Amino acid sequence: MAIQLPWLDRSLTFPAPELALREPDGLLAAGGDLSPQRLLAAYRKGIFPWFSETDPILWWSPDPRCVFYPTNFTPSRSLRKSLRNIAWRISVDQAFAAVIEHCAAPRAYADDTWISHDIMAGYCALHEQGHAHSIEVWHDDKLVGGLYGVSVGGLFCGESMFSVKTDASKIAFWALMCIALDAGWPVVDAQFENPHLISLGAEMVSRTTYLTHLQKVRDLPAYDWAQAHRALCLAGFPLETGHQDS
Repeated sequence: MAIQLPWLDRSLTFPAPELALREPDGLLAAGGDLSPQRLLAAYRKGIFPWFSETDPILWWSPDPRCVFYPTNFTPSRSLRKSLRNIAWRISVDQAFAAVIEHCAAPRAYADDTWISHDIMAGYCALHEQGHAHSIEVWHDDKLVGGLYGVSVGGLFCGESMFSVKTDASKIAFWALMCIALDAGWPVVDAQFENPHLISLGAEMVSRTTYLTHLQKVRDLPAYDWAQAHRALCLAGFPLETGHQDS
């Protein structure tokens, strides 16, 4: 049986997240576009796009919601050893387009081919406007891991991460948790659960809990990501300063 969904018009109005379907979990609406204005309007309501290239744009607000509590994160002994013994270098917002391109490749734990060229263009536009950010992990002058996401007031919404060298995505995630503590974010959004996120300490909360938190923080001043390198330096991360987005 075909699913009947609200179809978005040119306005930036979305249906209430509480109207999302139970199956598939969180599917709320279709259509619209991936302009920075619409993406920001969606995130401010706890909604995000996720769709394959053969589908129309689909918008979601799942229940339950996957989140991280930064104060609960403790890096494992093996990850601490990795940071000490491997010549990692960490940077922030220096290779956003490259990070999202790497994230578009399939991984063993999640098929992220939903990151289409349109998705890339939409989030790169958000990055250019200062709303989307990336953390990069380098080794031997090569980009080997990273993550990206969207800032919404006093909240960071993680979108995807990648790793082509063992521990690289975990190092990027650890850096994000340090930035979260510096920024004072009580929660980092992770959207849908998957085994990799759960292995990093993700927890599931109700949509109501997530939306209540979002409403409290979405109008707060956004974190100044220019301060992120200072926060990472104080946390003991080796920093990379020699790469820039083309």
